[in-house]
Amino acid sequence: MTKSAVDVVVVGAGPAGSVAALVLARGGARVALVDKATFPREKACGDLVGPRALAVLTSLGLEEPPGPRVGEMIVLGPTGRRVLLPARQGRTYPDHGVAVTRLRFDRWLREAAIDAGAEPVPGRVAGVNETTVELEDGRRLAADVVVGADGATSLVAKAAGLVDPPAALWGFAQRGYVTQPVERPVIALWNDEPGRGFPGYGWLFPGDGDTANVGLGLGLGADRSSASRAVASFDAFCDHLRRLEILASPVGGRRLGGWLKMGMVGTVAARGRVLLVGDAAGLINPLQGEGIAPAMTSAAAAADAILSGPGTAATRYRATLADGPGRYARVAAPIHAAAISGSPRRVARLTRALTLPGVGAGIAAPWAVLWNDLADGAPPGLTTALSQTALGIGRLVASRSAVSTRLSRDLADR
Repeated sequence: MTKSAVDVVVVGAGPAGSVAALVLARGGARVALVDKATFPREKACGDLVGPRALAVLTSLGLEEPPGPRVGEMIVLGPTGRRVLLPARQGRTYPDHGVAVTRLRFDRWLREAAIDAGAEPVPGRVAGVNETTVELEDGRRLAADVVVGADGATSLVAKAAGLVDPPAALWGFAQRGYVTQPVERPVIALWNDEPGRGFPGYGWLFPGDGDTANVGLGLGLGADRSSASRAVASFDAFCDHLRRLEILASPVGGRRLGGWLKMGMVGTVAARGRVLLVGDAAGLINPLQGEGIAPAMTSAAAAADAILSGPGTAATRYRATLADGPGRYARVAAPIHAAAISGSPRRVARLTRALTLPGVGAGIAAPWAVLWNDLADGAPPGLTTALSQTALGIGRLVASRSAVSTRLSRDLADR
């Protein structure tokens, strides 16, 4: 058995882990970047790097990844009505995202971290004991701090006692690829039975050339036992898109599914010398399932906290999350929980109402800002004022909900 020592062990080399390793290495830390996979590797994802994520890359001095630029988004109601959500430049983010596969994006970010000085360590983690990471082949990595960037079902979070699975907001999604050009990304609100809303949404996102990404995500709450519903409903959802002439091609190749943990509920993001970032911390937008921007934002924040002092990093990091993504999650997570636990018929009526002629168009601009968690960087104007007002009302309404109360407790680690 061999043992080596570094300043920080980062477990997981997805966008969160690679950004954490990049910032730490640039700051002079000795970093081991551990991942079980051989890169490049695929991940279940919509393959969209949104405006906030691009802003993080810019702040890190990294170029925009190559790929088609994506701006406006179509919301497709269950009856086929469409609402166009505008894409506008903010004070802190651009007016577009980029379509890029995780196969290419994750490898690119990991190579940037390695170029900055992080040491790649291939291996599967068998356990975490305080600040020692044990690999299945017997190697042990000792560090001052461990960063868990190992996804929604994080072994690091479990080993450190930082996750309470029955309290978390779980989800599951499956995606595949089709050969079809797509000009604008489509978010599809769907009734899987007549008059009964599906507790999630589907998508059709543009990709490279004539390739598009199609997927279906399902909100589960605390009960993960029905995750197979997303897989079982996938073909029926694709048939629905074909009937609406949105999807024109069969799904080919390998389909991938993955767990989601949303809104940070049921997870303490940091304690002692263990910090969780990205999906491991539950940093997924509860309203539309985006994970890449929150992952990279949290990773940079965790790395900065560690560089300022490992002994107090956990407290600083939790405070940063509470003042940033936590403010949004206190509104979005209770809405998500209420939507997936509510009556399917009530959900169907709501989604139909949101896409009624005149209604959808009237609320499209603030909807785009709120849906994508862009209010804090949006430019001054009526849209931003409406968005901020809606968030303020949402915080008041949700403040006493069980979900919001639990989230506040987790962020404070009480």
